[in-house]
Amino acid sequence: MGLDMFAFKTKHKVHQSVDFKVQNAEELHYWRKHPDLHAWMEKLYRSKRGRAKAFNLANLRLLPADLAELEASLRRTSLPKTSGLMFGQSVSSDAFGDLLFLERARQAIRDGYTVYYSSWW
Repeated sequence: MGLDMFAFKTKHKVHQSVDFKVQNAEELHYWRKHPDLHAWMEKLYRSKRGRAKAFNLANLRLLPADLAELEASLRRTSLPKTSGLMFGQSVSSDAFGDLLFLERARQAIRDGYTVYYSSWW
């Protein structure tokens, strides 16, 4: 058990920013126990009026502007420090995977996919 985090891509056109259902999505990236990134995503989810009490199994569509904001936060090393039951701890080596995710997500959007984040804990 613990924090499993996913980015998916789908050809399904998603019009909502949050709390939508998707079928036929393909995993784009996976993180295991990177709570600081999860907290950043939750803040974005809440800013887009996400309604889930717990940010768990809630889908969050990621737009190019969101990816730019995330990259800026990563480069400033300003992800919110976060902990939680069985969330683990973010480490500096997570940055490589985060930048790889950004590259993949931007390419997927250019290729006509919708990119979104979800987690399960």
